[in-house]
Amino acid sequence: VGMIVRHTLAFALAGVVVGSAGALLATRVLSRFLYDVSATDPAIFGLAALLLASVALAAGLLPARRAARVDPLIVLRNE
Repeated sequence: VGMIVRHTLAFALAGVVVGSAGALLATRVLSRFLYDVSATDPAIFGLAALLLASVALAAGLLPARRAARVDPLIVLRNE
């Protein structure tokens, strides 16, 4: 379970880094559509990264825990 969660979080964090860099580059275009909010508001970037990491953690943890409860002999016998 730990291995799956680590791999999932590694991919999620890589995606957050790349996405944040892309979002920072896109702020010049989007800044004219935003009112009363800074285009590079660190709180918004942090909350978005935290939300994405939480969803990725749940997406990796739930199937990994379910797969860990299955008896390997039964799975191999059925295949």
